[in-house]
Amino acid sequence: MQLVTSGKHNESIPGKRYFTIGEVSELCDVKSHVLRYWEQEFPMLSPVKRRGNRRYYQRHDVLLIRQIRSLLYEQGYTIEGARKKLSGEDANNDNSQSSQLVHQLVTELEDVLSVLKKD
Repeated sequence: MQLVTSGKHNESIPGKRYFTIGEVSELCDVKSHVLRYWEQEFPMLSPVKRRGNRRYYQRHDVLLIRQIRSLLYEQGYTIEGARKKLSGEDANNDNSQSSQLVHQLVTELEDVLSVLKKD
């Protein structure tokens, strides 16, 4: 994934083990209610919950949130598209389309070759 290097959301992540939702909101420039919504939409985003259901995010969660933010806000993906991109389904679709294009190209080249052999 490519992260855009401009803006507040690209600040370095402090060397802490856990971050509160407020800290992550500040680090990623995403509001707290959006983070809670993304937890529902992106199964790979699952902060540790302790003491009265308080969320504690780890460093990998912060990096994932920055990727999600980049996909949605900067690269124009839909939530479903970003979910597929992050889960790798997008790569499978690209491979399938590439395979179909290669097969079609081979077929067309074989047709051209057979026409040339007739002449």
